[in-house]
Amino acid sequence: MSPSDRVTVEEVMSSPLEMISADATVKEAVQQMRGKEVNALVVKTTPRAIISSTDVLTAVADGRNVAELQVADIMTTDVETASPDNYMEEVAAMMTTYGVKHLPVVDDDYVGMISSTDVTAYLSK
Repeated sequence: MSPSDRVTVEEVMSSPLEMISADATVKEAVQQMRGKEVNALVVKTTPRAIISSTDVLTAVADGRNVAELQVADIMTTDVETASPDNYMEEVAAMMTTYGVKHLPVVDDDYVGMISSTDVTAYLSK
């Protein structure tokens, strides 16, 4: 496969990016995920953070009340990111290496999200 045939993250990523505040409730985050049909939201913080359906499931399994928790209580911080010009094979390797299902796409600022579902859909073509 020549470099010109390779597909980049920018061609496959979801955009615009869905974001939420760290002080929103987890219930609000879940409602936003459901309404937008996504499984992760970028949290507007420094360092970079994300809240995913896995974070929510872990909180529920631990017996925590998601109606009272804030996003900041369960979000994943210091998340790995992808670049819009990464190739899909690189992103698949990153997800495997880091054990994650979502990578925010950053080009100076957030520009999108790439998920394991996006990678699977791409590879199944």
